[in-house]
Amino acid sequence: MTASPIALPLRTQYQQLRNGQLHAVQLVETAMTAWQYRGHHDHAYRTWNGDAAMVQARSVDELLTQGADTGPLMGMAVSIKDIYAVSGLPTFAGSSRRLGQPWEHSGPLIRQLLAQLPSIMGKTHTVEFAFGGLGTNAHWGTPRNPWDTAVHRTPGGSSSGAGVSLIGGTASLALGTDTAGSVRIPAAMTGVAGLKTTAGRWPTAGIVPLSSTLDTPGLLARCVDDLAFAFDALDQGLTGHEDRVLSPPPLASLTLGVPDSYFWDDCSPGVAEAVQQAIRQLEAAGVRLVPLDIPRTGEALTLFQEGGLAAAELAEFLNSELPDTVDRLDANVAARVRVADQMPAPEYIRRRRLITALSTDACEALRHVDAVLTPTVAITPPALTSLEPAGAYAKANMTALKNTMIANFMGLCALTLPVGRDAENMPVGLQVMAGPMQESRLLAMGISIEHLLGNGSAILGEPEARVVQ
Repeated sequence: MTASPIALPLRTQYQQLRNGQLHAVQLVETAMTAWQYRGHHDHAYRTWNGDAAMVQARSVDELLTQGADTGPLMGMAVSIKDIYAVSGLPTFAGSSRRLGQPWEHSGPLIRQLLAQLPSIMGKTHTVEFAFGGLGTNAHWGTPRNPWDTAVHRTPGGSSSGAGVSLIGGTASLALGTDTAGSVRIPAAMTGVAGLKTTAGRWPTAGIVPLSSTLDTPGLLARCVDDLAFAFDALDQGLTGHEDRVLSPPPLASLTLGVPDSYFWDDCSPGVAEAVQQAIRQLEAAGVRLVPLDIPRTGEALTLFQEGGLAAAELAEFLNSELPDTVDRLDANVAARVRVADQMPAPEYIRRRRLITALSTDACEALRHVDAVLTPTVAITPPALTSLEPAGAYAKANMTALKNTMIANFMGLCALTLPVGRDAENMPVGLQVMAGPMQESRLLAMGISIEHLLGNGSAILGEPEARVVQ
């Protein structure tokens, strides 16, 4: 969201890289300049890879001059959440120590990405083992939300550096993961677009697991159309399906559900108002709105408050694969893992069955609409100091996650896009949820919505340029 080549739409970058108007080296140079200027202030990256990216970019430019084309993302600047294994780069997964093997061998999603020869700018910070929605990290520090230069606010998590890397001008596309909202929360809190894929659509091998049941890879970008471009670039090679994002549908052809309850609870001042204003604009443009309360959201929230599946599945992974990390966990992560250690097997099985039942009922409810609209995150990004009192972190974390986790527990795909600012002048996101495996249709609808409302740059402008190193 800066006036630089790295902020050009991905489709424009694709064309200009091939016709010679733009070079991969220019994109990396722009990213490196942004990182030198504000990288330490933003603190988006656990591992910065600028020098290696420059070497890669020079090689890519040479290939482009020879007419080679390795894929749509060739030469583009990409950041990757430090929960993905990437060959040649360390993986910490937000923990205090480098994980080592096998977490430095790329999985299928990263291999599909790297085969297209993008410029990998680095690995972005994450909440430890992705277990948190605010973006904090006691070991390495918390990235700054770039929309408040005076107060250190959370950027959203667990993909905490992903959105910051986009706003800070060091990447054009960011890879994150989403187990209960970890793509959509940082996207909403930093004023970018984010896509949560359906669990099982894209492989999770090579991604440090939080929940083997609910983990989903996802994407963050400056606008929905960029998400659609990147999704198409990766999806066919991962799924083998010719399920590409089609032309955006006319808004007047859409029927969208709007819940009356649950998602509007506990909203910070200005959050509900910004989302409701966006919904009114959609209605005025011809969208048919119908009331639709997703069934059993209360049961889903109760299950989430009890730890859902993630706490038990993370505890099992750590105890079996990384036992030496358990005693050094961030206190906010450790508290939830300790509780899960006591869970009886019958209770875990009950929770798995409930997740299946919730998904079945939600899919039936959504069968009558194209998608459902809600606020993405109910609260404004908290100041770090506000999380220090006893119980404050747990309360804010739960409230931040409560709207997004519904899509995970209900087996849906989901999208967020910025629609305004709240009373604290921080970004507000609109969540759009659709049935499982409907990503292509969801992204096409998101583009139509974005065409009406405007993208993040048009709605939010630019963050204040002042940087305190």
